[in-house]
Amino acid sequence: MKLSVILATAFSVALFLQPAGAAPQETPSGIISGKVLETMNSGGYTYMQLEKDGKKIWVAIPQAAVTKGQTISVNQGMVMTNFESKTLKKTFDQIIFSDGLADMKGRSAAASPGSKAAVVSAKEKISVEKASGPNAYSIADIYKNRTKLNNKEVMVRGKVVKVSPEIMQRNWIHLQDGSGNAKKGTHNLVATSKDLPVVGDVITVTGVLHKDKDFGGNYRYAVIIEDASIKK
Repeated sequence: MKLSVILATAFSVALFLQPAGAAPQETPSGIISGKVLETMNSGGYTYMQLEKDGKKIWVAIPQAAVTKGQTISVNQGMVMTNFESKTLKKTFDQIIFSDGLADMKGRSAAASPGSKAAVVSAKEKISVEKASGPNAYSIADIYKNRTKLNNKEVMVRGKVVKVSPEIMQRNWIHLQDGSGNAKKGTHNLVATSKDLPVVGDVITVTGVLHKDKDFGGNYRYAVIIEDASIKK
C-alpha cells in the first residue's frame, strides 16, 4: 500500500468546499463544514462523506454520534491519499483525518465516551507516577534530554489522552503524565505501536526514542517513540 501524507492547509480545504466565485464563508480558519451523505464507524473512527455547495469530501474523526443528513463542522486535519481501511475493506482516493467535531468557534467537541480514538479533555488535570527502571523517564525528562537519548530505548509511563489508529500501518498514541510545559508543547509525547490502548488508560511504553523525526509534508515531531511495546 502506497501512502502519501500531506498536511492540509486552510486554503486548500476552503477551495475544495466552495464553488467558483463563491464568497468566503464566515467560519473560523481550519473548520470544515458540510451535510453528511454517508457515515460508518470502524476501528475507533467515524468515517463521513460530507457535501457542501455540490462538492464532496471524505473525513474521518474519533468515533462520535453522527447521523446521515446532519450538517456538522469538523476541525481541519491531515490529508491522506490512497488510504486503505482494512477494517472497512475500502480504499479512499483522499480522506482528511480530523481530531474531531468542532463548534462554530473552532473548539473541539467531545467524542463518544469509551472510544479508542476519543480525546481526554484538555481541562483534566493529569498526574501519573514515573515508571521505575534505569531507562525510565518522565515526559519532561524526554524533551529535556532528547539529544542524549536519541536512538536509545526509553521507558515512559503516562495517561493515554488520544489515539489515532491504523495510520501508516501503526497506531499513534498520545501520552501525558503531568510533567512538561503545555505552552511549549513539552507535555505531550507521541508513541507508535502495533498495540492499541484505550483513551484514559494509564500505560507504560517502551521503545526507541527519535528526535526531530520528519515523516514528510511538514509532519514532524521533536521527539517520538517508535515501535513501542505497551503494558498496563
